[in-house]
Amino acid sequence: MSKNLIIAAALLLGAGVAAAQARQEEKEKKIRMQDLPPAVQQAVKEHSAGARLRGLTQETENGKTFYEAELEVNGRTRDVTFDASGKLVSLEEEVAIDSIPAAARDAIKKAAGTGRIILVESVTEGGQTVYEAHIKKGPRGAELEVKVDASGNPVK
Repeated sequence: MSKNLIIAAALLLGAGVAAAQARQEEKEKKIRMQDLPPAVQQAVKEHSAGARLRGLTQETENGKTFYEAELEVNGRTRDVTFDASGKLVSLEEEVAIDSIPAAARDAIKKAAGTGRIILVESVTEGGQTVYEAHIKKGPRGAELEVKVDASGNPVK
């Protein structure tokens, strides 16, 4: 392989990595309350009552803009996502495993096996609620994510 070909390949690879990073940065960025659309500001205020606001982000997915408020309520995380009109899109909150439906709890515990359940979240989107568990497994502590519905069926 010639030196010029190697340099050209390296430049193309570098450009590809830079473009991917730019897309990621465009996809999600930190934002301030005063930079939110007025309807989103109002929705954030309503949903953050009694909570500590940890941060705000603006995300772009498939050309649509969403705003996420990262909250802390009684020591637990709650992420609330709104569309540009202030409509609630999703609610993701940390929950105790004992508070979720028995079938979901059993499926998560079975998936964990001898691993340690780090965090369980209730995720509600489009009227559907799923339960997402973060599990540490193995001697190196590899993290596994398990999602199930209320009946304990796996969800992608």
